[in-house]
This record gives sequence, C-alpha cells and structure tokens, in this order.
Amino acid sequence: MKDPSLARSLALFRAFMREQTDPGRCYALLARDAADQLERYEPLKGLTVIDVGGGAGEFTEEFRRRGARAYLFEPDRAELMARGTAVDGAVVADGYLLPLVGGAADVAFSSNVLEHVADPQTFLSELVRVTRPGGLIYVSFTNWYSPWGGHEWAPWHYFGAERARARYRRRTGREAKHTLGENLFAVHIGPTLRHVRARGDVSVVRARSRYWPFLADAVTRVPGLREFATWNLLLILRRCP
Repeated sequence: MKDPSLARSLALFRAFMREQTDPGRCYALLARDAADQLERYEPLKGLTVIDVGGGAGEFTEEFRRRGARAYLFEPDRAELMARGTAVDGAVVADGYLLPLVGGAADVAFSSNVLEHVADPQTFLSELVRVTRPGGLIYVSFTNWYSPWGGHEWAPWHYFGAERARARYRRRTGREAKHTLGENLFAVHIGPTLRHVRARGDVSVVRARSRYWPFLADAVTRVPGLREFATWNLLLILRRCP
C-alpha cells in the first residue's frame, strides 16, 4: 500500500479496530507496514535487527521473512507467550538494559513501547547505545493527547484517567489492562522531538505521523495541533558516527 495514502490508513484503522478480536491479522499488517517503512532507508536483507518490546514477535517474524537477522527482546513473559509459544530465539529482557554490546545492531526497532515506559529518555538512550554508527533507530509511540492515548479506555482519557478506567469497568465488567502511571504514561510529541533533536549521538531522519493519510510530516511541525492530530509519532533516527 502506498504510504501515505487514504487506502493504507483505512486498512490499518480497520485492523486496529479488530485488535482485540483478531490480533494476529492486526499485528501482521502493522509488521508488513513497518518493514516497508524501514526499507525506504535500508534493505533489511542481511541486517541485524533488534525488536525491543515486540510482544509475541510478529515484527521479528516479518523482518526475518525479508532476510534480516532479527531478534526479539520482550520484558513481559505473558506478551511473549500470547500465541502459545515464543518466537524462536526470543529473550526476556528489560529495554532499559539490553543484554547486548554497544553497536550490535544495524537497526533498533520499537513499535508502540515508549508510552509504556516510565523513563522514555533512558529507553531511547539504550536503543541508541546498541545501534552501530550509521545504523537506524525506528521508534513509534501513541502520544497521550492522541484520540488513542488512553488505549482501551480512549477517548475518555480526555476527561481524566480514573474516570475513563471506571467507565471501561462499568461497560465491560472487567478491569482495564492499562493504568496511568504504572504501565501507561503521558508521553508528548513536543518534548520528545526537542529531546531527540538536542542529542549529539543521533540525527533525525524523519519525524512524521505514522498513520496519517496526508501531510504526515507537516502535522508534526505545528505545536499544539500535533499533540492531537499526529495520533502516533514515528521517528526514524540515524546513529551518528
């Protein structure tokens, strides 16, 4: 699918809306899309790719299908075993302290993880550390003021996290998976862009809305508007020599 395009955005949106009932289809589509985005900058064949926080391994498997040496590092055993068996070679590891020497990866990849860590700057620093000079870092996250910022209790997070969680509990009869300040954190576009642009060890190759069907780069340049309209920020960084 052409990126950006309305057809692509609609396909991803439909898959996302079925994430709870058909996660395999949803994440397989996301994985193909992410691999396509990466291959605009580097062919994946022959590269060493680390997938940090990749859950059950759909992204890792897609990178391997394209010829990469891909490895999954996931801290949550339940997520790792979501499909019954872990992807071959997966490692239970914390994204703050990966069991890798510096510069081990050609590509460090992290999809929708940053909003789930309490210290995003340290997490980003670890991705940079394990990437070789000249290598790529792919990071995407759902920002707090996005319509999806509250995850399963969105968009009611605009009225307060506790109120949104209570509504989710009343509507579904079960507790929400995410709790603000425990496994979901309010990460914003502006501070994240300022942080990566101020770093001396990476250059920003691309900063865009991951799913937006048009003006994907332009929307991230408008303070205020970007906190709502970006939906999900995609950063492509290159490790400085």
